[in-house]
Amino acid sequence: MLNKLRWRFILAAMLAFFFVISLVAGLVNVVNYAVTARRNDMVNEQIRNYGPYATAFQDPQNLPAPLVPFGALPNPDDNYMTRFFIVGVSRDGSVSIIDWQRIASITPYELTYYASQAMSKDSDRGYLDQFRFLKFEVGSQTIIIFLNCSKDIETMRSLLYMSVTISTGALLLVFLLVLPLSKKAIQPIANNIELQKRFITDASHELKTPLTSISTSLDVIELDRGPDEWTDNIRGQVGRMSGLVSQLVTLSRLDEVKPVPEKEHFDLSSAAWEILEVHTPQAKAAGKEIKTEIEDNVMMSGEKASIQQMLSVLIENAIKYSDDNSEIRFSLSKSYGKIKIEVFNTCNYEKIPDTKRLFERFYRPDESRNSATGGNGIGLAIAKSVVEAHGGKINADCPSGKTMTVTVEF
Repeated sequence: MLNKLRWRFILAAMLAFFFVISLVAGLVNVVNYAVTARRNDMVNEQIRNYGPYATAFQDPQNLPAPLVPFGALPNPDDNYMTRFFIVGVSRDGSVSIIDWQRIASITPYELTYYASQAMSKDSDRGYLDQFRFLKFEVGSQTIIIFLNCSKDIETMRSLLYMSVTISTGALLLVFLLVLPLSKKAIQPIANNIELQKRFITDASHELKTPLTSISTSLDVIELDRGPDEWTDNIRGQVGRMSGLVSQLVTLSRLDEVKPVPEKEHFDLSSAAWEILEVHTPQAKAAGKEIKTEIEDNVMMSGEKASIQQMLSVLIENAIKYSDDNSEIRFSLSKSYGKIKIEVFNTCNYEKIPDTKRLFERFYRPDESRNSATGGNGIGLAIAKSVVEAHGGKINADCPSGKTMTVTVEF
Protein backbone atom coordinates (compact mmCIF):
# COMPACT_ATOMS: atom_id res chain seq x y z
CA MET A 1 0.00 0.00 0.00
CA LEU A 2 2.83 2.39 0.85
CA ASN A 3 4.52 1.67 -2.46
CA LYS A 4 1.29 2.49 -4.30
CA LEU A 5 0.88 5.66 -2.25
CA ARG A 6 4.42 6.72 -3.06
CA TRP A 7 3.95 6.20 -6.80
CA ARG A 8 0.66 8.06 -6.71
CA PHE A 9 2.47 10.96 -5.05
CA ILE A 10 5.18 10.87 -7.73
CA LEU A 11 2.57 10.65 -10.51
CA ALA A 12 0.61 13.58 -9.10
CA ALA A 13 3.75 15.71 -8.79
CA MET A 14 4.93 14.83 -12.30
CA LEU A 15 1.51 15.47 -13.84
CA ALA A 16 1.29 18.87 -12.12
CA PHE A 17 4.77 19.84 -13.30
CA PHE A 18 4.11 18.49 -16.80
CA PHE A 19 0.93 20.55 -17.03
CA VAL A 20 2.64 23.74 -15.86
CA ILE A 21 5.74 23.42 -18.02
CA SER A 22 3.68 22.41 -21.07
CA LEU A 23 1.42 25.40 -20.53
CA VAL A 24 4.39 27.78 -20.22
CA ALA A 25 6.22 26.33 -23.24
CA GLY A 26 3.02 26.31 -25.28
CA LEU A 27 2.21 29.93 -24.41
CA VAL A 28 5.75 31.04 -25.24
CA ASN A 29 5.59 29.41 -28.68
CA VAL A 30 2.05 30.56 -29.42
CA VAL A 31 2.83 34.15 -28.43
CA ASN A 32 6.07 34.08 -30.44
CA TYR A 33 4.19 32.76 -33.49
CA ALA A 34 1.49 35.42 -33.15
CA VAL A 35 4.02 38.24 -32.73
CA THR A 36 6.12 37.03 -35.68
CA ALA A 37 3.09 36.61 -37.94
CA ARG A 38 1.80 40.07 -36.98
CA ARG A 39 5.20 41.62 -37.71
CA ASN A 40 5.36 39.91 -41.13
CA ASP A 41 1.81 41.02 -41.93
CA MET A 42 2.79 44.60 -41.08
CA VAL A 43 5.70 44.36 -43.50
CA ASN A 44 3.37 43.08 -46.23
CA GLU A 45 0.98 45.94 -45.54
CA GLN A 46 3.83 48.46 -45.79
CA ILE A 47 4.84 46.93 -49.14
CA ARG A 48 1.21 47.12 -50.28
CA ASN A 49 0.95 50.80 -49.37
CA TYR A 50 4.37 51.76 -50.76
CA GLY A 51 3.82 54.48 -53.34
CA PRO A 52 5.48 52.92 -56.41
CA TYR A 53 3.76 49.56 -55.80
CA ALA A 54 0.37 51.10 -55.04
CA THR A 55 0.56 52.73 -58.51
CA ALA A 56 1.79 49.52 -60.15
CA PHE A 57 -1.12 47.57 -58.73
CA GLN A 58 -3.46 49.79 -60.73
CA ASP A 59 -1.31 49.65 -63.90
CA PRO A 60 1.40 46.98 -64.25
CA GLN A 61 3.13 49.23 -66.82
CA ASN A 62 4.17 51.54 -63.96
CA LEU A 63 6.35 48.98 -62.19
CA PRO A 64 9.22 50.53 -60.23
CA ALA A 65 12.54 50.08 -61.98
CA PRO A 66 14.57 47.18 -60.60
CA LEU A 67 17.43 49.50 -59.69
CA VAL A 68 15.18 51.90 -57.78
CA PRO A 69 15.97 51.35 -54.06
CA PHE A 70 13.16 49.80 -52.07
CA GLY A 71 12.04 52.14 -49.29
CA ALA A 72 8.75 50.92 -47.88
CA LEU A 73 10.09 50.27 -44.37
CA PRO A 74 11.04 52.92 -41.82
CA ASN A 75 14.43 51.38 -41.08
CA PRO A 76 16.77 51.79 -44.10
CA ASP A 77 18.69 48.61 -43.23
CA ASP A 78 15.44 46.59 -43.17
CA ASN A 79 14.70 47.75 -46.72
CA TYR A 80 17.91 46.12 -47.96
CA MET A 81 17.31 42.88 -46.05
CA THR A 82 13.65 42.40 -47.02
CA ARG A 83 13.11 39.83 -49.76
CA PHE A 84 9.75 39.42 -51.51
CA PHE A 85 7.94 39.01 -54.80
CA ILE A 86 4.54 40.17 -56.05
CA VAL A 87 2.17 38.56 -58.54
CA GLY A 88 -1.23 39.36 -59.95
CA VAL A 89 -3.86 36.73 -60.73
CA SER A 90 -6.66 37.62 -63.14
CA ARG A 91 -10.17 36.22 -62.99
CA ASP A 92 -9.35 33.61 -65.63
CA GLY A 93 -6.54 32.31 -63.42
CA SER A 94 -3.61 33.59 -65.45
CA VAL A 95 -0.64 34.79 -63.42
CA SER A 96 1.20 38.03 -64.22
CA ILE A 97 4.47 38.87 -62.53
CA ILE A 98 4.44 42.33 -61.03
CA ASP A 99 7.85 42.26 -59.32
CA TRP A 100 10.28 39.46 -58.56
CA GLN A 101 13.49 41.49 -58.67
CA ARG A 102 13.69 41.62 -54.85
CA ILE A 103 14.30 37.88 -54.47
CA ALA A 104 16.83 35.47 -55.98
CA SER A 105 15.75 32.11 -54.54
CA ILE A 106 12.71 31.44 -56.71
CA THR A 107 12.01 30.49 -60.33
CA PRO A 108 9.06 31.59 -62.47
CA TYR A 109 7.61 28.08 -62.18
CA GLU A 110 7.79 28.23 -58.37
CA LEU A 111 6.29 31.71 -58.46
CA THR A 112 3.27 30.41 -60.39
CA TYR A 113 2.97 27.44 -58.03
CA TYR A 114 2.90 29.63 -54.93
CA ALA A 115 0.38 31.94 -56.57
CA SER A 116 -2.02 29.03 -57.24
CA GLN A 117 -1.55 27.72 -53.69
CA ALA A 118 -2.32 31.12 -52.20
CA MET A 119 -5.44 31.44 -54.38
CA SER A 120 -6.71 28.10 -53.04
CA LYS A 121 -6.59 29.41 -49.46
CA ASP A 122 -9.74 30.88 -47.93
CA SER A 123 -7.75 33.28 -45.77
CA ASP A 124 -6.25 36.47 -47.18
CA ARG A 125 -2.99 35.86 -45.31
CA GLY A 126 -0.94 32.93 -44.09
CA TYR A 127 2.24 30.90 -44.50
CA LEU A 128 3.32 28.88 -47.54
CA ASP A 129 6.62 27.16 -46.84
CA GLN A 130 9.04 30.00 -46.04
CA PHE A 131 6.75 32.76 -47.34
CA ARG A 132 4.09 34.86 -45.62
CA PHE A 133 1.52 35.99 -48.18
CA LEU A 134 -0.97 38.84 -48.27
CA LYS A 135 -3.85 38.59 -50.77
CA PHE A 136 -6.12 41.47 -51.78
CA GLU A 137 -8.32 42.55 -54.67
CA VAL A 138 -7.45 45.42 -57.00
CA GLY A 139 -9.89 45.96 -59.84
CA SER A 140 -10.27 42.76 -61.85
CA GLN A 141 -7.26 40.97 -60.44
CA THR A 142 -6.00 39.58 -57.17
CA ILE A 143 -2.66 40.88 -55.95
CA ILE A 144 -0.51 38.57 -53.79
CA ILE A 145 2.58 39.70 -51.92
CA PHE A 146 4.96 36.93 -50.82
CA LEU A 147 7.41 37.91 -48.07
CA ASN A 148 10.41 35.66 -47.49
CA CYS A 149 10.28 34.74 -43.75
CA SER A 150 12.78 31.91 -43.74
CA LYS A 151 14.80 33.41 -40.90
CA ASP A 152 11.71 34.03 -38.78
CA ILE A 153 10.43 30.50 -39.43
CA GLU A 154 13.81 29.06 -38.53
CA THR A 155 13.78 31.10 -35.32
CA MET A 156 10.29 29.80 -34.43
CA ARG A 157 11.38 26.22 -35.07
CA SER A 158 14.51 26.69 -33.00
CA LEU A 159 12.43 28.09 -30.14
CA LEU A 160 10.01 25.15 -30.40
CA TYR A 161 12.82 22.57 -30.39
CA MET A 162 14.57 24.38 -27.56
CA SER A 163 11.43 24.61 -25.42
CA VAL A 164 10.63 20.90 -25.99
CA THR A 165 14.20 19.90 -25.14
CA ILE A 166 14.34 22.08 -22.03
CA SER A 167 10.89 20.92 -20.91
CA THR A 168 11.85 17.27 -21.36
CA GLY A 169 15.11 17.79 -19.49
CA ALA A 170 13.33 19.66 -16.70
CA LEU A 171 10.70 16.90 -16.47
CA LEU A 172 13.42 14.26 -16.15
CA LEU A 173 15.29 16.35 -13.56
CA VAL A 174 12.14 16.85 -11.49
CA PHE A 175 11.45 13.11 -11.63
CA LEU A 176 14.98 12.37 -10.37
CA LEU A 177 14.42 14.83 -7.52
CA VAL A 178 10.89 13.70 -6.64
CA LEU A 179 11.89 10.02 -6.61
CA PRO A 180 14.06 10.21 -3.44
CA LEU A 181 12.05 13.05 -1.87
CA SER A 182 8.82 11.05 -2.13
CA LYS A 183 10.19 8.61 0.45
CA LYS A 184 10.59 11.43 2.94
CA ALA A 185 7.21 12.89 2.04
CA ILE A 186 5.32 9.71 2.91
CA GLN A 187 7.54 8.74 5.85
CA PRO A 188 5.10 10.15 8.47
CA ILE A 189 2.28 8.16 6.86
CA ALA A 190 4.48 5.06 6.81
CA ASN A 191 5.25 5.52 10.51
CA ASN A 192 1.56 5.91 11.35
CA ILE A 193 0.63 2.81 9.35
CA GLU A 194 3.40 0.83 11.01
CA LEU A 195 2.19 1.92 14.45
CA GLN A 196 -1.37 1.02 13.48
CA LYS A 197 -0.33 -2.42 12.26
CA ARG A 198 1.70 -2.99 15.42
CA PHE A 199 -1.25 -1.93 17.56
CA ILE A 200 -3.61 -4.28 15.70
CA THR A 201 -1.18 -7.20 16.00
CA ASP A 202 -0.47 -6.55 19.70
CA ALA A 203 -4.13 -5.97 20.51
CA SER A 204 -5.10 -9.14 18.68
CA HIS A 205 -2.63 -11.20 20.67
CA GLU A 206 -3.75 -9.58 23.91
CA LEU A 207 -7.41 -10.26 23.13
CA LYS A 208 -6.85 -13.91 22.29
CA THR A 209 -5.87 -14.74 25.89
CA PRO A 210 -9.06 -13.46 27.60
CA LEU A 211 -11.21 -14.87 24.79
CA THR A 212 -9.64 -18.28 25.27
CA SER A 213 -10.14 -17.96 29.02
CA ILE A 214 -13.83 -17.01 28.56
CA SER A 215 -14.39 -19.92 26.19
CA THR A 216 -12.76 -22.35 28.65
CA SER A 217 -14.81 -20.98 31.53
CA LEU A 218 -17.97 -21.46 29.47
CA ASP A 219 -17.05 -25.09 28.89
CA VAL A 220 -16.66 -25.57 32.66
CA ILE A 221 -19.98 -23.81 33.42
CA GLU A 222 -21.81 -25.91 30.81
CA LEU A 223 -20.33 -29.09 32.26
CA ASP A 224 -21.53 -28.08 35.73
CA ARG A 225 -24.92 -26.52 34.98
CA GLY A 226 -25.61 -27.41 31.37
CA PRO A 227 -26.01 -24.97 28.45
CA ASP A 228 -28.65 -22.25 28.50
CA GLU A 229 -29.51 -19.14 26.49
CA TRP A 230 -27.01 -17.03 28.41
CA THR A 231 -24.05 -19.31 27.81
CA ASP A 232 -25.08 -19.71 24.18
CA ASN A 233 -25.17 -15.93 23.78
CA ILE A 234 -21.75 -15.54 25.41
CA ARG A 235 -20.29 -18.28 23.21
CA GLY A 236 -21.72 -16.61 20.12
CA GLN A 237 -20.20 -13.26 21.04
CA VAL A 238 -16.86 -14.90 21.85
CA GLY A 239 -16.91 -16.55 18.43
CA ARG A 240 -17.74 -13.25 16.77
CA MET A 241 -14.95 -11.47 18.64
CA SER A 242 -12.47 -14.23 17.76
CA GLY A 243 -13.45 -13.92 14.11
CA LEU A 244 -13.01 -10.14 14.24
CA VAL A 245 -9.55 -10.49 15.80
CA SER A 246 -8.55 -12.98 13.09
CA GLN A 247 -9.82 -10.66 10.35
CA LEU A 248 -7.89 -7.69 11.78
CA VAL A 249 -4.69 -9.74 11.76
CA THR A 250 -5.39 -10.76 8.15
CA LEU A 251 -5.89 -7.12 7.11
CA SER A 252 -2.69 -6.12 8.88
CA ARG A 253 -0.78 -8.79 6.94
CA LEU A 254 -2.31 -7.72 3.63
CA ASP A 255 -1.18 -4.12 4.27
CA GLU A 256 2.45 -5.20 4.17
CA VAL A 257 4.73 -4.21 1.28
CA LYS A 258 4.71 -7.81 -0.01
CA PRO A 259 1.42 -9.34 1.11
CA VAL A 260 1.99 -12.36 -1.17
CA PRO A 261 5.66 -13.23 -0.57
CA GLU A 262 5.49 -16.67 -2.20
CA LYS A 263 3.28 -17.32 -5.21
CA GLU A 264 2.32 -20.70 -6.60
CA HIS A 265 0.69 -21.86 -9.81
CA PHE A 266 -2.56 -23.56 -8.86
CA ASP A 267 -5.90 -24.67 -10.29
CA LEU A 268 -8.39 -21.92 -9.42
CA SER A 269 -11.31 -24.05 -10.59
CA SER A 270 -10.50 -26.77 -8.06
CA ALA A 271 -9.89 -24.19 -5.34
CA ALA A 272 -13.34 -22.68 -6.00
CA TRP A 273 -15.00 -26.11 -5.82
CA GLU A 274 -13.33 -26.74 -2.45
CA ILE A 275 -14.83 -23.54 -1.03
CA LEU A 276 -18.25 -24.24 -2.53
CA GLU A 277 -18.32 -27.69 -0.94
CA VAL A 278 -17.98 -25.99 2.44
CA HIS A 279 -20.61 -23.30 1.86
CA THR A 280 -23.25 -25.26 -0.08
CA PRO A 281 -24.58 -26.98 3.09
CA GLN A 282 -24.57 -23.59 4.83
CA ALA A 283 -26.71 -22.14 2.02
CA LYS A 284 -29.12 -25.08 2.10
CA ALA A 285 -29.52 -24.71 5.86
CA ALA A 286 -30.53 -21.09 5.25
CA GLY A 287 -33.04 -22.18 2.61
CA LYS A 288 -30.94 -20.88 -0.28
CA GLU A 289 -29.44 -22.51 -3.36
CA ILE A 290 -26.05 -21.92 -4.98
CA LYS A 291 -25.94 -22.41 -8.74
CA THR A 292 -22.48 -22.67 -10.28
CA GLU A 293 -20.94 -22.18 -13.69
CA ILE A 294 -17.23 -22.94 -13.33
CA GLU A 295 -14.89 -23.39 -16.27
CA ASP A 296 -12.47 -26.30 -15.85
CA ASN A 297 -8.71 -25.96 -15.52
CA VAL A 298 -8.55 -22.21 -14.92
CA MET A 299 -4.98 -21.72 -13.69
CA MET A 300 -3.54 -18.68 -11.91
CA SER A 301 -0.45 -17.63 -10.00
CA GLY A 302 -0.78 -16.45 -6.42
CA GLU A 303 -1.38 -17.55 -2.84
CA LYS A 304 -4.05 -20.23 -2.92
CA ALA A 305 -5.10 -19.80 0.71
CA SER A 306 -5.68 -16.04 0.28
CA ILE A 307 -7.67 -16.55 -2.92
CA GLN A 308 -9.84 -19.16 -1.22
CA GLN A 309 -10.36 -16.80 1.70
CA MET A 310 -11.53 -14.13 -0.76
CA LEU A 311 -13.94 -16.55 -2.44
CA SER A 312 -15.23 -17.63 0.97
CA VAL A 313 -15.91 -14.01 1.93
CA LEU A 314 -17.87 -13.35 -1.27
CA ILE A 315 -19.99 -16.49 -0.95
CA GLU A 316 -20.63 -15.93 2.78
CA ASN A 317 -21.79 -12.38 2.09
CA ALA A 318 -24.10 -13.60 -0.66
CA ILE A 319 -25.61 -16.17 1.74
CA LYS A 320 -25.95 -13.73 4.62
CA TYR A 321 -27.48 -10.81 2.76
CA SER A 322 -29.57 -12.51 0.08
CA ASP A 323 -33.33 -12.85 0.32
CA ASP A 324 -34.95 -15.88 1.93
CA ASN A 325 -35.40 -18.88 -0.37
CA SER A 326 -33.38 -17.11 -3.05
CA GLU A 327 -30.83 -18.24 -5.61
CA ILE A 328 -27.14 -17.42 -5.51
CA ARG A 329 -25.12 -17.67 -8.73
CA PHE A 330 -21.35 -18.24 -8.79
CA SER A 331 -19.43 -18.19 -12.08
CA LEU A 332 -15.74 -18.56 -12.95
CA SER A 333 -14.33 -18.21 -16.46
CA LYS A 334 -11.23 -17.24 -18.38
CA SER A 335 -11.20 -15.37 -21.68
CA TYR A 336 -8.35 -13.67 -23.57
CA GLY A 337 -5.99 -14.18 -20.65
CA LYS A 338 -8.36 -12.59 -18.08
CA ILE A 339 -9.92 -14.51 -15.21
CA LYS A 340 -13.41 -13.37 -14.25
CA ILE A 341 -15.34 -14.32 -11.11
CA GLU A 342 -18.95 -13.24 -10.51
CA VAL A 343 -21.11 -13.74 -7.42
CA PHE A 344 -24.77 -12.77 -7.84
CA ASN A 345 -27.52 -12.68 -5.24
CA THR A 346 -30.87 -10.99 -4.73
CA CYS A 347 -31.23 -8.49 -1.92
CA ASN A 348 -33.69 -5.98 -0.54
CA TYR A 349 -32.06 -2.71 0.45
CA GLU A 350 -34.46 0.13 1.22
CA LYS A 351 -31.77 2.56 0.09
CA ILE A 352 -29.41 1.72 -2.78
CA PRO A 353 -25.99 1.17 -1.17
CA ASP A 354 -22.89 3.08 -2.17
CA THR A 355 -21.08 0.26 -3.97
CA LYS A 356 -17.81 2.22 -4.03
CA ARG A 357 -17.76 2.14 -0.22
CA LEU A 358 -18.75 -1.51 0.17
CA PHE A 359 -15.10 -2.53 0.28
CA GLU A 360 -14.14 0.03 2.93
CA ARG A 361 -13.32 -1.26 6.39
CA PHE A 362 -16.25 -1.30 8.82
CA TYR A 363 -18.64 0.16 6.24
CA ARG A 364 -22.10 -1.42 6.50
CA PRO A 365 -24.86 -0.17 4.18
CA ASP A 366 -27.67 -1.49 6.39
CA GLU A 367 -26.89 -1.50 10.11
CA SER A 368 -30.07 -3.35 11.09
CA ARG A 369 -29.49 -6.24 8.68
CA ASN A 370 -25.80 -6.48 9.58
CA SER A 371 -26.65 -6.59 13.27
CA ALA A 372 -28.99 -9.50 12.59
CA THR A 373 -26.45 -11.39 10.49
CA GLY A 374 -23.43 -10.58 12.63
CA GLY A 375 -21.58 -8.64 9.95
CA ASN A 376 -18.76 -6.35 10.99
CA GLY A 377 -17.84 -4.70 7.68
CA ILE A 378 -14.38 -6.27 7.37
CA GLY A 379 -14.99 -9.24 5.07
CA LEU A 380 -15.24 -7.32 1.80
CA ALA A 381 -12.25 -5.17 2.81
CA ILE A 382 -10.23 -8.38 3.13
CA ALA A 383 -11.53 -9.55 -0.26
CA LYS A 384 -10.45 -6.30 -1.87
CA SER A 385 -7.00 -6.43 -0.27
CA VAL A 386 -6.49 -10.00 -1.48
CA VAL A 387 -7.58 -9.14 -5.02
CA GLU A 388 -5.36 -6.05 -5.21
CA ALA A 389 -2.42 -7.96 -3.72
CA HIS A 390 -2.73 -10.30 -6.72
CA GLY A 391 -2.95 -7.41 -9.20
CA GLY A 392 -6.68 -7.73 -9.82
CA LYS A 393 -9.77 -5.53 -9.63
CA ILE A 394 -12.98 -5.96 -7.69
CA ASN A 395 -16.23 -4.02 -7.90
CA ALA A 396 -19.87 -4.35 -6.95
CA ASP A 397 -23.03 -3.41 -8.78
CA CYS A 398 -26.40 -2.91 -7.08
CA PRO A 399 -28.42 -0.79 -9.55
CA SER A 400 -31.84 -1.02 -7.90
CA GLY A 401 -31.09 -2.28 -4.41
CA LYS A 402 -32.72 -5.61 -5.37
CA THR A 403 -29.75 -7.47 -6.86
CA MET A 404 -26.05 -7.48 -6.01
CA THR A 405 -23.28 -8.59 -8.35
CA VAL A 406 -19.66 -8.67 -7.19
CA THR A 407 -17.13 -9.03 -10.01
CA VAL A 408 -13.45 -9.94 -9.65
CA GLU A 409 -10.98 -9.80 -12.54
CA PHE A 410 -7.38 -10.99 -12.66
